[in-house]
Amino acid sequence: MTSTPREKELVDTFVELADTMVNGYDIVDLLYRLVTRCAHILGAADAGILIPDSHGSLEVVASTSERSQLISLLQLNEEQGPCLEAYHSGQPVTVDDFDAIRNRWPRFAEATGEQGYTWMHAIPLRLREEVIGSLNLFGDQPGALTAEDALAARGLADIATIGILHERAFRESNLARTQLQHALDSRVVIEQAKGILSHTHGVDMEEAFRLLRERARSTQRKLADVAREIIAAASGR
Repeated sequence: MTSTPREKELVDTFVELADTMVNGYDIVDLLYRLVTRCAHILGAADAGILIPDSHGSLEVVASTSERSQLISLLQLNEEQGPCLEAYHSGQPVTVDDFDAIRNRWPRFAEATGEQGYTWMHAIPLRLREEVIGSLNLFGDQPGALTAEDALAARGLADIATIGILHERAFRESNLARTQLQHALDSRVVIEQAKGILSHTHGVDMEEAFRLLRERARSTQRKLADVAREIIAAASGR
């Protein structure tokens, strides 16, 4: 049986991400790869991942664009939206008509429309009965995910869960919390470095992130380490 191009892309993605996790890996770069592949394969405009910090507050750890990050942050600030519902309920949440949920999530519905999104699908990241975050897809074209797409998204969400916790976290919950906090702390440093690169090179934040990842890969270093170097250079230290 000949597989379709999308099926091959899914298989290639699972293999690539699984290979990445065999040895030590950069969790932020792994999750960024995952959301980028997820958006591309499933025909979404953007994708992002939320995980809780050490105090249990959800934060954005990876996103494919500034606008999807903005919508995710808005949901966190307003404490409303499908990302939070998927996280708290442990069940996938699909919104394909923002007008229909204006009474329930008014700020979310308004902001997503302003950003040009037409649908959203949030999938909880689950480890057995525990929910450790959410994978969120944003669409700007008519038609939400099909049942087949949703199943593929579920598989990619499982990869994200494994990538975040890894097998060591199954044995030691303190290590799991440390890994999650490290990812969030790294993201803060990376955002600061993106701002510096954006200003110095006169590019937008997405291009700045591409430059940062390119520098990290070319020197075979972690994103957060390169980001700290950029911040130190900018501050004259």
